[in-house]
Amino acid sequence: MQSLWSPSADITPARSGIEDRLAEMITIPTISAHRAELGVGPFEQFLDLLAQQYPLIHQHLERERIGELGMVFTWSPAGPSAAAPVVLMAHFDVVPVAGQEDEWTVPPFEGRIADGVVWGRGALDDKGSLVTLLDAVENLLTDGWAPPREVLLCLGGDEETHGRAARLIADTLKDRGVRPSFVLDEGGAVTTLPFPGLSGWFAMIGLAEKGVMAVRLSTTGAGGHASAPSGLTAVGRIARAVARLNHNPFRLRMPRTVRQLFSRLADYADQPYAGIYRAAASAPAVTSRLLPLLGAEGEVMVRTSLAATMISGGSAANVLPSEASAVLNLRVNVGESCDQVITRLRTVIDDPEVTIDIIEADEPTPESAVDNAAWRQLAAAVAAAYPGVEAVPYLTTAATDGRHWHRFTPNVYRFSPLAMDAEQRASIHAADERVSVDALVRGERFYRALLLGL
Repeated sequence: MQSLWSPSADITPARSGIEDRLAEMITIPTISAHRAELGVGPFEQFLDLLAQQYPLIHQHLERERIGELGMVFTWSPAGPSAAAPVVLMAHFDVVPVAGQEDEWTVPPFEGRIADGVVWGRGALDDKGSLVTLLDAVENLLTDGWAPPREVLLCLGGDEETHGRAARLIADTLKDRGVRPSFVLDEGGAVTTLPFPGLSGWFAMIGLAEKGVMAVRLSTTGAGGHASAPSGLTAVGRIARAVARLNHNPFRLRMPRTVRQLFSRLADYADQPYAGIYRAAASAPAVTSRLLPLLGAEGEVMVRTSLAATMISGGSAANVLPSEASAVLNLRVNVGESCDQVITRLRTVIDDPEVTIDIIEADEPTPESAVDNAAWRQLAAAVAAAYPGVEAVPYLTTAATDGRHWHRFTPNVYRFSPLAMDAEQRASIHAADERVSVDALVRGERFYRALLLGL
């Protein structure tokens, strides 16, 4: 696959074989959702592989296991430093492929390299980012370089199942007094944008992320024979509750991050779209009503989303169900709260016979800044790896491990330094996940430039 960007001349070449290291990582099925039945074997095997692939990291950096699936490498500065440390994150677990096997062009855990592309589960999410980060550190160690301030490499093995390892790492380091100058985790990428008037590629760097909730609706009803129903059944009551929620979406609200996105897009868009984006940034109330017209990608930036993902009830076609339930997945808009979501669910459902129980709830995060040294360092590293590509702020609608740091540090950013087009983005958590070798090479260059820029 030919690169879209010219090489950057100000960074020395890296060691070869980054694609081989990623391919070997992919062959180990670190599926966190299967850990209960498979145990920690694949995860221990993966960490053993890292020790083989990155001997200098394991020789020169302090290594600490935090919890069962958390790993922290501490890179001490070259000399005394009062500067706050930097936290660089990645996760090494992946999602299952059950039900998708027949849709893959190549087996998902084969780790095949073909035509300049590495195929397999985790190629983008998140072993691709992990290999670029660790390769960059290994290459700098080879050059004898040490950072001017402490750098913490925080790796988690259960991001896809609520990120308990990352939360434990963040809490442990907080208790030790660690207050990073900035934190960088996965999230955005170098990609094209689905907005008119824009061409080329942009580095989408997440400033904030929506909250994540899972809620169970449940109710009970009188059992009996289905030939003599006595009114609304338990299944019918739950179905009515879900229908009411679907017909009464959450209110529209444009976070500051989305306004900053449009303001930045105006600098790069053709006319008349540049003027439209500039106006959109200055009129959030109007723009928030227009964004849903662009489809799901536009709507999720300005509204708490709700999806009924599971429903159950009843035991036979001719038996009245005695109980029924549904599970809702919600992504809470920045500026709102989980308590507000529950209040609205109760109001819209308007049925005291439906019980609402919270399965999990993570609040939306604060919004990081774009006018500080951390943002400038990220943008400079993007320019070193992808010449001509501009850094643009955006709102992360999926959950990342980075959310656990927002409680005690203001500057948390979300960016995977990998180029991926719309089709590749769609392969995350789906079939045919893959990354180009050129993107891996440039991702390593990004991390090296970021570290050198400290």
